[in-house]
Amino acid sequence: MTTDAASIAAAYDEFGRRWAPDTSPLYADWALGVASDRALLDRLAALPRREQQPNLVFAAARWVGCPLLRWAQIRDEVLARWDEIVAVGAARSVQTNEPGRCATLLPPLSRLDGPLALLEVGAAAGLCLFPDRCSVEYATPDGPRRVDPPDGPSPVLLACGVDDAASVPTRMPDVIWRRGIDLHPIDTRDPDAVAWLETLVWPGPDHDTRVGRLRAAASAVASDPPEISRGDLLDLLADVARSAPREATLVVFHSAVLLYLSAEERRRFASLIDTVRADLPQRVVWLANETAGTLAAIDAGLPLGVRTDHRFVQSVDGIPIAMAGQHGAQYETRAFGTPPRTAA
Repeated sequence: MTTDAASIAAAYDEFGRRWAPDTSPLYADWALGVASDRALLDRLAALPRREQQPNLVFAAARWVGCPLLRWAQIRDEVLARWDEIVAVGAARSVQTNEPGRCATLLPPLSRLDGPLALLEVGAAAGLCLFPDRCSVEYATPDGPRRVDPPDGPSPVLLACGVDDAASVPTRMPDVIWRRGIDLHPIDTRDPDAVAWLETLVWPGPDHDTRVGRLRAAASAVASDPPEISRGDLLDLLADVARSAPREATLVVFHSAVLLYLSAEERRRFASLIDTVRADLPQRVVWLANETAGTLAAIDAGLPLGVRTDHRFVQSVDGIPIAMAGQHGAQYETRAFGTPPRTAA
């Protein structure tokens, strides 16, 4: 086995054992199957690194018609349709635009005073740019609490469990401006693009729920699409940030984006946030949701013993404040203490 194939096998093995089992047992089975399949590993090693990732390969296989069966049952079909799968992977990208994450964005955003300007890097279709237009049912230790937009219940209904009732927002943030940046912006008015987003949802116990809320969010965004600038976040962030209204607090945020950057690019991004903050007259807040290990300086502030599996480290201006479920289903703050009202 070549070094490339060996490293790919290790990545698929980790995906199958660490990331997928609870969320998608079928993807766990597929990943472990690929990890021990020399023929597939050699084919993956011939691809550009971007096209080797499990999320993309598995979604491409589903897109061309491979059924949701165990790996042993579909392995021969994957090999037979490999050229089709590669073509889809080359033409598309992983943009898991999960609107459920809005439930974990609302707590920090609701604690910021004044009007807000939201700038999401890695925005995809912009489904997370509208947290203030979602309804959320929070399950707390003290019982259920529901939060709705000021004009009433939303067709986009989210559910999130919290370990502290104090985390539940008491008001919606006042958002007056929203923009996004993405290498490949997705138009929610394009049925093919939305169908690809649906294909990126992992098959698993909550698959139908996730697809349902994605469709609802995509429909809502299609009626009032945000402006999403096409390009590299490192190239565009400063210019797009300058277009935010001066009377608003600018919140630059992202979820599961920086893991696709190199270590050096992540450091550049953190430095760029400082540059934007120094360049603009208004307050600039950096709200990040990334897996542990993505930003070492932030991970250093994690409380001892806090669970990081299947969770994002949510941080504000480089300080971790919560663990947020990757799909927005959990929000855990007890280990971090109670943040001040004006801190996100």
